[in-house]
Amino acid sequence: QGQLVESGGGLVQAGGSLRLSCVASGRTFSNYLMGWFRQAPGKEREFVAAISRSGGNIDYADSVKGRFTISRDNAKNTVYLQMNTLNPEDTAVYYCAASLTSRSGRYSYEYNNWGQGTQVTVSS
Repeated sequence: QGQLVESGGGLVQAGGSLRLSCVASGRTFSNYLMGWFRQAPGKEREFVAAISRSGGNIDYADSVKGRFTISRDNAKNTVYLQMNTLNPEDTAVYYCAASLTSRSGRYSYEYNNWGQGTQVTVSS
């Protein structure tokens, strides 16, 4: 429920960093598991990271583990994705998503609300 508004995407050189933010409207943000997905040109949408409602349970795709950090601030209705040591393979449209009923958090069909997507481009 509500709207997810993303920000923070842009163009960065390889090895650089970006922080994505996703602000949710509504009063029930703390009830949602939050996730980040990405979709590169010509490829399917893939799981990036997810964080539990309290923030105590976190999961990452193997491709980003050790480089990306997901966090949330329930008081601000915001979830973040800190992306470090970026490489051109990280170039994609990044989406945030919210789910009330997810089990694993790794699959797009588990989410019922999605952001508009924000472009991340990493140059070599």
